[in-house]
Amino acid sequence: MSTENSVVAIYRQHSDADLAIQELQRGGVDMHKLSIVGKGYHTDEQVVGYYNTGDRMKYWGKVGAFWGGFWGLLFGSAFFMIPGLGPILAAGPVVAWIVAGLEGAVEVGVLGALGAGLYSIGIPKDSIVKYEEALKTDQFLVIAHGTAAEVATAKKIIENTHPLYCTLHTHELVAA
Repeated sequence: MSTENSVVAIYRQHSDADLAIQELQRGGVDMHKLSIVGKGYHTDEQVVGYYNTGDRMKYWGKVGAFWGGFWGLLFGSAFFMIPGLGPILAAGPVVAWIVAGLEGAVEVGVLGALGAGLYSIGIPKDSIVKYEEALKTDQFLVIAHGTAAEVATAKKIIENTHPLYCTLHTHELVAA
């Protein structure tokens, strides 16, 4: 058996999530193991558009530089239109988790695309509800995953950035 660990933090504003990612990078956390999810705009903003250039997605809008920075720093990016959540932007491994969750959606029942992706890495359904509610209210999720030691380091750094909420999730996977 191997263990998949993750820490999920909720931030009120994109600037708070940005600071957390910067601090995690400064702290030596592997950028391949970080993800961010958010709507990318607040209800009073209008998104001008999204487009792809090669393997990078571009965002036009008030916080375009915020998302553009993550798409250059984190690995993988996507725009999803999720029923119940609306349009969300994601960067990092969470993109692959969402896609994998969608492929196995029959198994997870009532969970949406994001929920299925988070559930696939061992995040419990009650926590997923909390994270989806945060996204509905224009907050941001920062997710770090890895070994117990990597996640402990990330959690310590994250807690120093004063998130609204931060919790550790551990999930045991059966080796094939």
